[in-house]
Amino acid sequence: MNVGGNSLASGADGKKRKVSYFYDPEVGNYYYGQGHPMKPHRMRMTHALLAHYGLLQHMHVLKPNPARDKDLCRFHADDYIAFLRSVTPETQQDQLRQLKRFNVGEDCPVFDGLYSFCQTYAGGSVGGAVKLNHGHCDIAVNWAGGLHHAKKCEASGFCYVNDIVLAILELLKVHERVLYVDIDIHHGDGVEEAFYTTDRVMTVSFHKFGDYFPGTGDVRDIGYGSGKYYSLNVPLDDGIDDESYQSLFKPIMGKVMEVFKPGAVVLQCGADSLSGDRLGCFNLSIKGHAECVKYMRSFNVPLLLLGGGGYTIRNVARCWCYETGVALGIELEDKMPQHEYYEYFGPDYTLHVAPSNMENKNSRQILEDIRSKLLDNLSKLQHAPSVQFQERPPDTELPEADEDLEDADSRWDADSDTNGEERKPIPSRVRREHVEPEGKGTDDMKTEEHLREVESTFAESTSLKGGNSGSSLIDGGQIKVEQGNSNKPFDQPTDIIS
Repeated sequence: MNVGGNSLASGADGKKRKVSYFYDPEVGNYYYGQGHPMKPHRMRMTHALLAHYGLLQHMHVLKPNPARDKDLCRFHADDYIAFLRSVTPETQQDQLRQLKRFNVGEDCPVFDGLYSFCQTYAGGSVGGAVKLNHGHCDIAVNWAGGLHHAKKCEASGFCYVNDIVLAILELLKVHERVLYVDIDIHHGDGVEEAFYTTDRVMTVSFHKFGDYFPGTGDVRDIGYGSGKYYSLNVPLDDGIDDESYQSLFKPIMGKVMEVFKPGAVVLQCGADSLSGDRLGCFNLSIKGHAECVKYMRSFNVPLLLLGGGGYTIRNVARCWCYETGVALGIELEDKMPQHEYYEYFGPDYTLHVAPSNMENKNSRQILEDIRSKLLDNLSKLQHAPSVQFQERPPDTELPEADEDLEDADSRWDADSDTNGEERKPIPSRVRREHVEPEGKGTDDMKTEEHLREVESTFAESTSLKGGNSGSSLIDGGQIKVEQGNSNKPFDQPTDIIS
C-alpha cells in the first residue's frame, strides 16, 4: 500500500491550500522540569525545520494572542483557571490541597510561566478556528496545541487547558457540525468527554488500548443520549504499521465524512504514535502518519491541524515539518538542510526514519472486526443532524497579532538555545506579562441561546465516565490500578449542546 504522501503534485490533493500557521517564538522556552518527557522545545525545532525548508514563505505566519481568562472559562471551571493563573513553583507547597484537587503534580507539574504557556497554546488553536470561520485560510496549523487530556476542572496527561475543546466551540459558532479526529497514541479522552452527549461534534480516536494511559476508549464507548454513535473509538495494540493503520483509517474516515458531513475538521496529530517514540509502542513511519493528514486534506473541508503527544523530539520535529508540507501540497527532500538543530538528526540527517521490525500485534482478523463494528455503528446514523441556526454569534476576541513571523528567527536570542534535550528554564523569557487585547463589552459577547447553553452546561457538567487520574503517563502509560473501566455504568450525563 502506498502511504507515502508522494502524489501531492497532481489531482485534487495537489491543489494548493491557503495555510495560516500559528507560532510564538517564546513557546520553546517553557520547561516542564528535569527528566519530564514533555518538551516544548520541540516546537522551536519544528519551526527551525520549516524555516530552513522554505515553508514559512508559503504560509501566513502569525503570532497568536494569548487566550484570556474568559476565553478559557468557556470550557474550564473558573476556580481551576484561577488556580492555574496563581500557582507558582515557589507557592505550590502552600496549595497542596488544590494541587491534589486539580490533579497538578507529577505528570502535570507546576513550572515557571505555566499559565502563560496555557494561554499561548490555547490562543493559537482558537485563533486558528477564528481564521477558518472567516474563510481567511483553508487550513490552520498550531503545532503547540492538541493537548487532548485536559478536563473541565482537572489537568491530565501533561495537559492543563484543553485547547481543542475551545477551538471546537469556536468553530460551532459558524458550522453546524464539527469533526474531531485524533491520531495520538493515547485516547483523546478530554475531547470525547466534553462532547459525549451531542450530535453536533463527532469524535474519532485511534489509540493504543489496554493497560495504557488513560485507560478509556473502548470500541463500545459510542456516546450517550443525542450523542449516541457520535463517539467512535478505534482501539489498537502494539506495533501497528502503516498498512494496518490505513486499512482502518481510510474506510472509517471516508464513511464518517460521507455520513456526518462536517463543516470543519480538527485533526490532532500527536506524534507519539510514530515508531521509536519514547513513550509510544506503535510502528508508524512519518509518511504513514502524514497519510492521515493528506487524506483529511483531500476532502476540501476547513481543517485545523494541531500537535499533541510526541516524546522523541527529533522525530516530532521531522513529522510536523513533513505534515506542514503535506498541508501546503509541497513534497520535501529527504536530505535535511543545515540549521541550528542539525546535530539532533544525526547520524543520517534525513527527514524520514525507517520503522522498526517490532511485532505487529494487530492481526488482520482483529482489524477486520474493529472496522466492521465501527462501520456498522456509522450505518445507524441515517443522515447528518440538522441544527436550527439564528444569528451568528460573535467571534472570540483573539485577533492574531499583525506581526508576521516569517523573519522571526532574526529577532531571537540565538544564545538561548542549547543542543541538549534537557534545558534550563529561562525566567526572563517565560515570566512575561500579557496585555489583554481591547475588545467588546460583556454585553456584546452574549451569544444566541444555543451557544449560551453550551457554556452554561459546561460550567455545570460532571465527568461522564470514570477517570484515570490515578494512572501516570510518565510511567510508560501503563495503568497500575484499574480505574475507569469502560464496561462499568456511569451516571447519566448533563447534555452539553442542545
